[in-house]
Amino acid sequence: MSHNVLVTGGAGFIGSHLCERLLDEGNHVICLDNFFTGRRRNIAHLIGNPHFELIRHDITEPIRIEVDRIFNMACPASPVHYQSNPVKTMKTSVLGTMNLLGLAKRTGARLLQASTSEVYGDPEVHPQPESYRGSVNPIGIRACYDEGKRAAETLCFDYHRMHGVDIRVIRIFNTYGPRMDAADGRVVSNFIVQALKGEDITIYGDGTQTRSFCYVDDLVTGIMNFMKHEGHTGPVNLGNDGEFTVQQLAEEVIRLTGSQSRIVNQPLPEDDPTRRRPDLSLAKELIGYKLTAPLEEGLKKTIEYFRQLSHSQA
Repeated sequence: MSHNVLVTGGAGFIGSHLCERLLDEGNHVICLDNFFTGRRRNIAHLIGNPHFELIRHDITEPIRIEVDRIFNMACPASPVHYQSNPVKTMKTSVLGTMNLLGLAKRTGARLLQASTSEVYGDPEVHPQPESYRGSVNPIGIRACYDEGKRAAETLCFDYHRMHGVDIRVIRIFNTYGPRMDAADGRVVSNFIVQALKGEDITIYGDGTQTRSFCYVDDLVTGIMNFMKHEGHTGPVNLGNDGEFTVQQLAEEVIRLTGSQSRIVNQPLPEDDPTRRRPDLSLAKELIGYKLTAPLEEGLKKTIEYFRQLSHSQA
């Protein structure tokens, strides 16, 4: 069954892959983005498709539109971007989500809220199950994103309880792949860009902190399948439960790029989590969530994307 779908943040890294997959499945897709971190080049190949529309709009302002599915992917998701205007980041999560929940209430649409592993903060429980309530600093420099996303989840469940809005809440763990922004400050894109330029690879801290890296195609499959799932609102963790140290990632990027880059260490930023790995038991039980892309394979595709991007900008 095809749907009339709104994807907010649809020109972003994950949003653009989601738009593509939704079109492939025969849906009519309305991509909404204010282009704060989204990029027109991410969805340029979709423009001209009769089932694709692009609207430039900021979700902190209400929008009246007729849809039956909403994927709320709109929010700067890397520390560089969300800390550049923390008040705007909080508004996007809180006012933006409230506006979209109001739209879902009016139209009867099902809404999927893209939450984040950052709701767990610097976790005291490992790996992190959905039942864990987190360890977040509410007044730190990351709080605009962490607490903004926590508040957005609260709004989703309050609209669900009070108004019967049909919600799905996912918590996305570190995701990487083609169309990441080269300047977003995330560890995968940072390392690849530095390696391709032959620059020193910068590790913040001693490199023993861990992350779990999910290739974007696996994440989008999980998002699509959970949106179709009946009878469970979430929250549900989506990501990859393989755990790597940041040092291991840097060494793998150097190997795959054939770079001569050296690894250098810098101080760890404030409130940066030391360990991060999802418990995926619920996703596997509910939607048969499977991971198909090993880290090496995903990194090769991502490296190739950044190589082509640097050549096209040269």
